[in-house]
Amino acid sequence: MNTIKKSDKLQNVCYDIRGPLLQTANKMEAEGKRILKLNVGNPAPFGLEAPHEILRDVAMNLSEATGYSDSQGIFSARKAILQYYQSKGLLSAVDVRDVYLGNGVSELIVMTMQALMNDGDEVLIPMPDYPLWTAAANLAGGTAVHYRCNEEDNWHPDIEDIKSKITSKTKGIVVINPNNPTGSLYSDELLKQIIEVAKEHNLIIMADEIYDRILYDDNVHTPMSTLTDEVLVLSYNGLSKSHRIAGFRSGWMMVSGRKQHAADFIEGLDMLASMRLCSNVQGQYAIQTAMGGHQSMQDLTSETGRLYKQREMAVSRLNTIKGISCTMPQGAFYCFPKMDPEVYPITDDMDFMMDLLVEENVLMVQGTGFNWDRPDHFRLVFLPNLLDLENAMDRLDRFFAKKRKQFGTE
Repeated sequence: MNTIKKSDKLQNVCYDIRGPLLQTANKMEAEGKRILKLNVGNPAPFGLEAPHEILRDVAMNLSEATGYSDSQGIFSARKAILQYYQSKGLLSAVDVRDVYLGNGVSELIVMTMQALMNDGDEVLIPMPDYPLWTAAANLAGGTAVHYRCNEEDNWHPDIEDIKSKITSKTKGIVVINPNNPTGSLYSDELLKQIIEVAKEHNLIIMADEIYDRILYDDNVHTPMSTLTDEVLVLSYNGLSKSHRIAGFRSGWMMVSGRKQHAADFIEGLDMLASMRLCSNVQGQYAIQTAMGGHQSMQDLTSETGRLYKQREMAVSRLNTIKGISCTMPQGAFYCFPKMDPEVYPITDDMDFMMDLLVEENVLMVQGTGFNWDRPDHFRLVFLPNLLDLENAMDRLDRFFAKKRKQFGTE
């Protein structure tokens, strides 16, 4: 019999966050082992509960959510999203027809790439990145071209590197701010430099801003849609992280800026939105309340908040391990520490993380899983409570000490 194989379109598609390491962890759990999972930014399993008012409002509207909605989403939710950006200083004329609701931002990222890219087209994506962007570009038949973010400059994008990688095939620039996996937050000056590059080369800006309300140290996030109306900006956001309802799949995309030359592309977005009928209607009813209600994430990220304390402890403990250095995240709930190659001369960082999982029952994702080009980083999620996080750090101390002994770098 002929072997049934996966499509060739999946050849360059990779999503290691839920790849072999997680599969091994699941097998270990089935054998009765308790795994400390520091691999996924999913707040609910760590006791970070959704605001009660959102759960109540969704429950109250269940009888209204049993049928399909408009393919772009219910009016009240899209209006609330539009008003949110207007309150931030949205520059261009936008109405509810420019807002698309999705089953999380993930669906909208895939939809964008399918609508935008022909075979061989290129899109600029940060390195490191949230790997769905790279996977979606490749799945659409395009090519993900990675521009470097500089660790020495608090993981800010390298503008000159961006410019050097633009070709006649480049269609757009992805900006992830605050960044996943590094937690870096970008200044207005830096964002304006990226806008100037996009303007010069007639590129779309895809602004992934899902962590815009998860900020520390009184930092302020500026949406890219409030800085320009001279380029086409696609703004992506949602409630999965900020309101701890990842399972509701409440995400959105807003089209703003120079829309007049993008009518055909926008028609493609409309077609794809209609093809999937609509996003989860129950989750759509969370949006209006979430956008206008109490922003409880601020309580968690303030100096007395749980996430703030967990961030401080994680970064502090990582930086005390010999050969490990970690910048301080300004947003999100991730660290992206570096392993000094002189101390940890590894060639395969997935194997290294697999050793950690098997030996210490701690699950994390290797840096190359975020399209970083060297086997010298990993991402740590600091969502667990302080007690569990302390336990994880103790295990990391033990693991890295053992590895230094093996490498003779103690």
